[in-house]
Amino acid sequence: MRIAAIDDDPAQLDLVRVVVASMGHDCHLFENANALLRVLPKETFDLFIVDWELPDIPGLDVIRAIRDTAMAPVPILMMTNRSDERDIIEGLNCGADDYMVKSARVGELRARLMALLRRGGHAPAPRELVWGRYRFLVQDRVVRVDGAELSTLTSKEFDLAFLMFRNMGRLLSRAHLIEAVWGIDADISSRSLDVYMSHVRSKLSLRAESGYKLVSVYSHGYRLEDLGPVPAALAH
Repeated sequence: MRIAAIDDDPAQLDLVRVVVASMGHDCHLFENANALLRVLPKETFDLFIVDWELPDIPGLDVIRAIRDTAMAPVPILMMTNRSDERDIIEGLNCGADDYMVKSARVGELRARLMALLRRGGHAPAPRELVWGRYRFLVQDRVVRVDGAELSTLTSKEFDLAFLMFRNMGRLLSRAHLIEAVWGIDADISSRSLDVYMSHVRSKLSLRAESGYKLVSVYSHGYRLEDLGPVPAALAH
């Protein structure tokens, strides 16, 4: 998963980074609101951790901006020194999904992040998932289409296809896709990703006639659209 954290306290950001990394996720750190807001229109994240008191823009306004900009609902954890009940209520009413008073309780932070990711649809994948004609056998890393195994799919193509199906309808940025499949320090160009996605689209026939369409959104990334049931005459 790709998690963004914004806080003007470097020590707090370092704590978040360590916890997120220990969970096996990628963490992107921002020390002020404007730095995060600049990337929001072109980048996507699976969860946000937002401090209330920032040097340039209040955390509440950052949450509103995330809600206005995000293409799909994304979990937000507000983490702050404010512990008054009125502040907690205001933070939750503003759009935060959870509220945590800053502390060194690493276990609590990890538990809250895990709960938010589960709530956001990012629970660990089961052994098998099915979308219409497509059956993903997760442990075997195999895709079956209409019951037949798709033997030409490479490992990375499987990862990309599975990621897109699990994020159905959500626009994922190119950087998001690269980090999720190759890792945060991967030296993979945007052009190379486009080639991989072209193979995924072709091999899985992710076009209108299949009921699922893989769409490239210029200067942003990719979205997999569920077009609904396909008439029998068009299914093959």
